[in-house]
Amino acid sequence: MYRFLLTPRWLGIFALTLVAATVMVLLGNWQLSRYRERSAINERIDAADRVAPAPLADVLPTAGGSAGVAGPAPEKDAAWTRVTVTGRYDDTNTIVVRGRTVDSRVGFEVVTPLLLADGSAVLVDHGWVPPPPGSATAQPELPAIPTGQVTVVGRVHLSESKPGVVDRRDGRLETRRIALPRLAGELPYPIYGAYLLLDEQTPAADPTFAAVPIQHENNWQNAGYVIQWWLFALMTLYGFGWLARREALGDNKSKTDDRTPRSRDRAAEPA
Repeated sequence: MYRFLLTPRWLGIFALTLVAATVMVLLGNWQLSRYRERSAINERIDAADRVAPAPLADVLPTAGGSAGVAGPAPEKDAAWTRVTVTGRYDDTNTIVVRGRTVDSRVGFEVVTPLLLADGSAVLVDHGWVPPPPGSATAQPELPAIPTGQVTVVGRVHLSESKPGVVDRRDGRLETRRIALPRLAGELPYPIYGAYLLLDEQTPAADPTFAAVPIQHENNWQNAGYVIQWWLFALMTLYGFGWLARREALGDNKSKTDDRTPRSRDRAAEPA
């Protein structure tokens, strides 16, 4: 009944079906890995609020060895870890990062190098400030940056991938991206390969700074794609079986119809 499946035509259809189903399963597996990766990020974000901050040197690789060099980027699982470090701010090299959005408002993030005892620095993102009235591009009046020794608690943020252009305007460095390898070339000391989003600080930070929100990853979107691709794979295999069954029933009906007239002819012949 299903001998037709061994014909070249049906063998070709079967091969294409297997290839399509395999690709869909692999796509589902990839989405599953993305779901697990994003879930792990969300778990780290939530867990950081429940544990004491770790010393900076225990989490991030050592800063670059010479001036103008960024240290190696940490592993991805270091992102959002809470760390603490003590140093003094170098306000002369404060970086204004334009085009940053908080609560649907476009403004600036303010990043300052924190100089450490060994001569290296880690960049600290103090938070977000609005643009000056009447202009979305003019540099804002920045809140005061503490002088003297400060202790910072912040969350590790990986370097942004796009390098962007770094300018010096009105005596301040200005950029669109916090890309550490690019920013390191503008600074007179080595810096760490990740920066910190400020959580708290001693002495306290100026309340004008708005905290940069940490967004949870949309891992459930990836979970939906996993189910979607695997269902597509099952539907592809089911579709092949349905077509084969339909073909088999059609052939069987055709053979039955071919036999029926001959039987009637024989019955009509005289004895």
